[in-house]
Amino acid sequence: MHLVLSDEMDAPHLRAEVERAVPGARVENSGPGLLAVHGLSTESTLRTPLVFARQLLLDATFESATSIRAWAELLFNRVSAVVTGTGPWRLHVTPRYGQGSAGANRCGLIRQTLLEELGRRRRSLKRSLHAEPSLFRPDESFVQLLLTSPETGFLSILTAPRPYELRHRIAGDPMGEIPLASDKSAPSRAFAKLVEAERRLGVPITADDFCVDLGASPGSWSYVALQRGARVTAVDRSPLRDDLMVNPRLTFVRGDAFRFEPDRRADWLLCDVIAAPERNMGLVLEWLRRGLCRRFVVSIKFKGADDYRKLDQLKEELPGLTESFLLTRLCANRNEACAAGTARAP
Repeated sequence: MHLVLSDEMDAPHLRAEVERAVPGARVENSGPGLLAVHGLSTESTLRTPLVFARQLLLDATFESATSIRAWAELLFNRVSAVVTGTGPWRLHVTPRYGQGSAGANRCGLIRQTLLEELGRRRRSLKRSLHAEPSLFRPDESFVQLLLTSPETGFLSILTAPRPYELRHRIAGDPMGEIPLASDKSAPSRAFAKLVEAERRLGVPITADDFCVDLGASPGSWSYVALQRGARVTAVDRSPLRDDLMVNPRLTFVRGDAFRFEPDRRADWLLCDVIAAPERNMGLVLEWLRRGLCRRFVVSIKFKGADDYRKLDQLKEELPGLTESFLLTRLCANRNEACAAGTARAP
């Protein structure tokens, strides 16, 4: 059984997406924003990106324990049996029940009790526990315990290199939730989408990268790239904020974002332009086919739920055009999704 988590508001859309992606599988509601998927013949079926999924618990088992110590002992036994002390591993213990902080407090105590047991009985495992929420490493294992009540929950243990192989499908942050970035100096809140996409990709924009920002005004994504030290060509019919327009590393081109072509291959294609989903999907696919960019972050804007299934085109075509990619609704997204990744060499 595989568990798929989503934002509660997205649960109906996630279910429809799973049923399209995994025909013949049995899908059951296991709680708010929590789907159990049964009957998969192979894990590779879920390698197809699920846009509305925040987190996956693959090969999950139902578990129960009567106390914090009992949960910690269960975790200790399961982890000790399959995770070696030679490679790093990551542990998420998260609640999916109730209101307020009671669930989070219980999960925190379970984790702390487990760490105490590891310190007494398996010090090598405690030393190799990796706490930072980042992209998975090839030698890293991943343990998730999701409590659906104080005494029941689901446990998923993926040993290396499976978390790395699925690093753009399984989130390194608990339940896939990333706090929204805050910067009052940014031209708009849209900058948080690019910051989150960088984190999910595990690849930030760096100094001296050449970025093309299509539909750039008022300049939030150009602002992020310039802060990183990149050179930016910003394309829009309207200018960016005044301080960005005079930045020596920014070149402004007044024109149509969908007609612009760079004079050399861009390190990053950035596009948060408001347009029909077909236009933005067609744009990123055309840039990838022609080898115009090394990496990309593109927003796909929706008019309504009927547009969601149009993303299936990207699911079909991006694997052949990229080394890796993600297609997801970011925590910072509203009625939109994000396509991001690394292009294949032209």
